[in-house]
Amino acid sequence: MADPVVTKIQANPKYLELKRKRNRIGWFLAALMMVVYYGYIALIAFDKEFLARPIGNGVMTIGIPMGIGVIVFTIVITGIYVRRANSEFDRLTAEIMKEATK
Repeated sequence: MADPVVTKIQANPKYLELKRKRNRIGWFLAALMMVVYYGYIALIAFDKEFLARPIGNGVMTIGIPMGIGVIVFTIVITGIYVRRANSEFDRLTAEIMKEATK
């Protein structure tokens, strides 16, 4: 026997919209992360010489800023998801809960 509130929520078109939007951005950001991360790993595996090139006359190589870039990219896409979740997704969730508890 299902809870009537759960049944109302699952039948709400806004709930379906929330699920669709959340899944779409989640998969998109996950795919971007995979491309960036595995692209960097592929460079390590197949083009070590490129990553080992020094920058200027110092000892830092191209691989170091690229690795830092992967980390920064991860933080940025996490921020993008959190910002969207805290605004759009939370708003939709509040509307769904308000309608379901009427």
